[in-house]
Amino acid sequence: MCSRTSSRSRTGRPRSVAADAAILEATRAALVELGWSKLTMGDVAGRAGVAKTTLYRRWASKNELVVDAVAVLFDELELPDLGSLQADIENVVLQFAALLQRPETKTALMAVVAESTRDEPLRERIRSSIVDRQKRLVLEGRQRAQERGELPTDRDPVSIDDTDDLIFDVIAGAVVHRALVSAEPVDEAWVQRFTALLIGGLGAAAATPLG
Repeated sequence: MCSRTSSRSRTGRPRSVAADAAILEATRAALVELGWSKLTMGDVAGRAGVAKTTLYRRWASKNELVVDAVAVLFDELELPDLGSLQADIENVVLQFAALLQRPETKTALMAVVAESTRDEPLRERIRSSIVDRQKRLVLEGRQRAQERGELPTDRDPVSIDDTDDLIFDVIAGAVVHRALVSAEPVDEAWVQRFTALLIGGLGAAAATPLG
């Protein structure tokens, strides 16, 4: 009898995908309207039409909630096969830039990054929920380019991981800085120049392990 009760307690009620989506959407809307400092879990619960206890069962804090709200947006990024490494990179960089221009993305990302400078657990959540998940695009693009013969194949797992990290850092850093810090346009002309510069260094990066 105790075993069955314990099993039910561990399993709990299944999470509602629709409720999660409504909560994350309400979080983004509240951020745009209220800003980070005025955003509360209670306000999000009211907008999403759920009890505040429902939020706290899913997210322990506002920080966690906002990271997940913006992570869902970054999951929309895709890397279609356009036939060449240059075309693939240009396409995903333009997608990324367009995503950063959306008010909900811009507000949420800048807020959590600022907060993470004094909150190590939040920094770790950003890394795991956004950065590490989006490195899939780099891995996919590099593997595709190697299959086409556009990049050399590197069989050293450590070197592969180091190179993927470096590529991600260069792309994310450049686009975020230009779009959100410098507030300059990330248009097709800039993306073409940036991609040409990036591709020029990819071969060297693949052949030179970090450290």
